[in-house]
Amino acid sequence: MRAITAALLGLGLTVCGLGGTARAQTVQIDYWQYFFKERVEAMDALIKQFEAANPTITVRQTTTPYDSYQTKVAAAIPAGEGPDVVQLYYGWLDQYMKAGLLQKLPTDTFDPAAIDRDFFPIVQVMKVNGAYYALPTAVRSLALFWNKKLFREAGLDAEKPPQTLPELVDMAKKLTKRDAAGNLLVEGMTADLTMQDQHWVREVLTRQFGGTPYTTDNQRVAYDNEAGIKAVAWYAGLVTQERVSEFGFMTDQPTAFRSGRAALTIDGSFRLGAFDSQKGLEYGVTELPALNGVRANFSSYWVNGITSKASGPKLQAAIKFLQFVTAPAAMEVWLRTVGELPARVAVAKLDANRNDPKYGPFIRGLEYAQATRFVDELAQRKVIIDLFDRINLQKMSPADSVHIAADQEQKLLDEYYHK
Repeated sequence: MRAITAALLGLGLTVCGLGGTARAQTVQIDYWQYFFKERVEAMDALIKQFEAANPTITVRQTTTPYDSYQTKVAAAIPAGEGPDVVQLYYGWLDQYMKAGLLQKLPTDTFDPAAIDRDFFPIVQVMKVNGAYYALPTAVRSLALFWNKKLFREAGLDAEKPPQTLPELVDMAKKLTKRDAAGNLLVEGMTADLTMQDQHWVREVLTRQFGGTPYTTDNQRVAYDNEAGIKAVAWYAGLVTQERVSEFGFMTDQPTAFRSGRAALTIDGSFRLGAFDSQKGLEYGVTELPALNGVRANFSSYWVNGITSKASGPKLQAAIKFLQFVTAPAAMEVWLRTVGELPARVAVAKLDANRNDPKYGPFIRGLEYAQATRFVDELAQRKVIIDLFDRINLQKMSPADSVHIAADQEQKLLDEYYHK
């Protein structure tokens, strides 16, 4: 924590107008986010610096386990309790707005034109009718992690990870280890749809096989065709045909890779801190493998918004705090502490960041990434998980399972857009 605070002081975090004039009474605002160790540490440090610059404002941070976070936020705000500034997954925006949990960011402070210019375009999902409702400190993309020790043991060059999908399959076969009974000991490539693979399939593989997940207006499912079926069949084949993966191996994908029981895995930059802290784990990061020269990536992010609960002095304090945590220097701190990428283009593309051996592949991936516009993120995630459960457990054909998934998801889109 001392190192983080020192970094903040060294960066000289300031936002124009944050100091303000002295007030007779201290204002306290509540900030909520889900619990993730590095994120909490980063926010603790940012809060300390913010309070030093704004001595009449205090910020109380509350964290909740991820599994119950969304439910607790949705219950607290309508009751006049809970946060004044809340962190939410970008895919929850429509649901939060429908429930009246967020208020529009004032355009005189958060100029939409300036945000459009300075932030990565994916952030524009947060803009509704010309105004923003929330902003991120950081954004995410995906990259391929590889275990260098396992590469050497398999006779592969530890400094040359796969750059294409065919190379990935070929290397994964050589990296997979099974015992005499056929039980999996080391995965060549992880398979975990509860983590990032659902996005890899939807936004990356679908595009690489020649399709798109949705129509340009997002109102129609577009993966129910040859390209989508090919993408699904290729991914399912890692488990059913190539046998380089198993769903549920070592409980989940991060555990398998972190423990040295998986050679290749796809994950987000937020995983860097956990992997770096794992003793004996020697790994590298590269951009997602291409197919026939086509690169694609998925980007997501968590945003901070001002809730409908905040008013009067608390609202003004919340605006100042949101300015502070979305400033360039705060993004640098978040990158070094959490591993998530700066949401401002200029900060992300600094040579020191873009060319970093670990951050760099994620930052370069942002240049061709897509952010899915969810209407019900949890339900749409379940559609993808169920799609592969039918293939893996019920032995249904990829084509038949894709048709069912497309029908299920189309109903979700119709329910939202036709209301």
